[in-house]
Amino acid sequence: MQMDPSIFPPEMLGRLAFRITAPILPPLPAGKHHLGLVEERDTILIVPQGVEVGRPVPLLVMFHGASGSAEKVLPFVVEYAHKHKFLLMLPQSTYYTWDLTIGGHGPDLDRLGKALDLVSSRFTIDPARFALAGFSDGASYALSTGLTNGDLVSHVIVLSGGFMNVYLKIGKPRIFITHSPEDEQLNIRTSALKHYTELKKEGYDIHFELFSGRHTIHPPMVEKAMALFLGKTDNIST
Repeated sequence: MQMDPSIFPPEMLGRLAFRITAPILPPLPAGKHHLGLVEERDTILIVPQGVEVGRPVPLLVMFHGASGSAEKVLPFVVEYAHKHKFLLMLPQSTYYTWDLTIGGHGPDLDRLGKALDLVSSRFTIDPARFALAGFSDGASYALSTGLTNGDLVSHVIVLSGGFMNVYLKIGKPRIFITHSPEDEQLNIRTSALKHYTELKKEGYDIHFELFSGRHTIHPPMVEKAMALFLGKTDNIST
């Protein structure tokens, strides 16, 4: 018997209460900001120089891997944010990895929603360029949360992700998946290939790229993902 998702609270299913609204506060200045949600492992926001006040600005949310931090994934994406003038938000998991990996949606989803509320209160977020991205466990979190909130999120970027834990799929975000057949931690057959096949059958606009190497963030794949996010037809570089 199939579960009826409507009997559960939306947040238990991974639904974000956040919605894009018009800003009510002045924009933050260019630079690196801690949003002040928690004392430790706070969410970081990168505001590039030259973001146009009052105009829609793209937002990329990047989730780190297990036992990771915002600082570990920041170097792979920060120069794209500065060059292409998009906001870069880097949440950090409450525990050693994301709550969904451990036992279900909880404090990380709540903290993500609050961080998005804070950003939206100061910047006009472009709904056509609002992406969830991540590496490893963070990629699994981005994929699961992005598919559950596809009416809100425009793009999902999955860099060597493992699982897809989705109770209901809403909307159809564009999806970028990349994985290595040589990945020593997450078998490509039970992760990326499985997810690609399933989502392709369900009609998602999905782009799949292979690379050669170990379980790590592969910069050429990040470049391709950023091109998709920004709507570039040719490769971009930092």
